[in-house]
Amino acid sequence: MAGPLPRRVFLRRKWSGKPEIPHGEPQRQVPWGVRREIIVTEMLSLDGVIEAPGGETGYRNAGWTFNDVEFDPAAYELKGTEQEEAGALLLGRKSYEAFAPIWPSREEFAGYNAMPRFVVSTTLEDDDERWPATILRSLDEVKALKTGQSRTDFDRDFDGPLLVHGSATLVRALQEAGLIDKYYLLVFPLLLGAGTRMFSDVSLHTQHLELEEHARYSNGIQKMIYRVKK
Repeated sequence: MAGPLPRRVFLRRKWSGKPEIPHGEPQRQVPWGVRREIIVTEMLSLDGVIEAPGGETGYRNAGWTFNDVEFDPAAYELKGTEQEEAGALLLGRKSYEAFAPIWPSREEFAGYNAMPRFVVSTTLEDDDERWPATILRSLDEVKALKTGQSRTDFDRDFDGPLLVHGSATLVRALQEAGLIDKYYLLVFPLLLGAGTRMFSDVSLHTQHLELEEHARYSNGIQKMIYRVKK
């Protein structure tokens, strides 16, 4: 997923105001070895497409989250929960570059903006000063962050889950590496056909999921929260 979603999609309860942790100013230290869950959060069509939900250019069905489905604010309460519960954002390069110019000025993204950010990329040279982030160069570094084995102080300045937003290529890599713990999914009653999908098509061992929460909304959107059985 890239670019902004419409403001109304991120209606949420009043955010409690976790402070943003600037680079070089650690707020507190999380002990070594404290594991963090990786949670993938996506809006997707029934056939698994996550491309251009907010109207980004270049995709035939861009804006499908609000163009093709009646708006029901209850369906998006999950986004408020995410901002309260997550400890940091974990993004791929494309999503980071799309979010960085836009999210810092958006009040409805206050919770996301206050979190530490990590970008997984082998090609990104520098983070964007408008939306600073720590660059991770490999899945090994992601695993170290997840398992509390990372050796940099900044990686110890937060606790709580790592939230993956959009970032289709990263999501598939995390799936293939077995690093995902939970999925927060809003499934839209649409078949979009062609488009970027979130699920890997690599031959993998069967991954078993446990449904922890489910809700159906008036517009046909379904919330499904799955835990990956390890």
